[in-house]
Amino acid sequence: MIVARAKDPSVDERPAVAAVTSRKPLLADWEALLTGVSRGKTVLKCGEDHAIFMQGQAADAVYFLLRGKVQLTVASQDGKEAIVATLGPGEFFGEGCLAGQPNRMGTATSAVVCALLRVEQATLARVLREQPEFAVIFMTHLLARIVRYEADLVDQIFNSSEKRLARILLLLSHFGKESQTETVVAGINQEHLAQMVGTTRSRINLFMNKFRKLGFIDYNPETGLTVHRGLLSVVRSQD
Repeated sequence: MIVARAKDPSVDERPAVAAVTSRKPLLADWEALLTGVSRGKTVLKCGEDHAIFMQGQAADAVYFLLRGKVQLTVASQDGKEAIVATLGPGEFFGEGCLAGQPNRMGTATSAVVCALLRVEQATLARVLREQPEFAVIFMTHLLARIVRYEADLVDQIFNSSEKRLARILLLLSHFGKESQTETVVAGINQEHLAQMVGTTRSRINLFMNKFRKLGFIDYNPETGLTVHRGLLSVVRSQD
């Protein structure tokens, strides 16, 4: 059980901000690293809104995203659904099978047209043992993801809905330390943001209008939602 305590003013919140501004994935060329693997590897291409795997299915492979965007979601027994993460090129998912997870804990769906590598569990386990270079890159990604999830948990417990929305927009745009303006991944709407933040769509609409008036975000039907550096001030502010 998690017990939320009063915020200690002496706690340094900068690591949570760093987790936002340094999240750009290591765009490793998974295809090149796995060139020597002839069995247990499949190249997949799928269109928008395609279910790559479903919650409850057997967990028997890891997927590496080469191009496109993938959403990870979980559903409760009463049908409520929440978005866990949105992944971009150079990231992987489905790694729970390597830790003995028998069934998928969630659903992976393509947000846009995607190209992926599907590597069977036994094959990847062997590659990790035999290829130190691949193992180092894989572990680097895995540790970065753990840091991200820890920051997500802290964000959910202690921060306001407005600050959580700002952080999620920065993450979805892969905002980096040197970024001034970045575009949020395609296919994300206010309903998705409400699920990720843990609030209502009307609240999301209120905050988005506020961010737009302050010049922190812009929306163009052709280019999509754009995030500006000023949005970082919301994440860094004291509630």
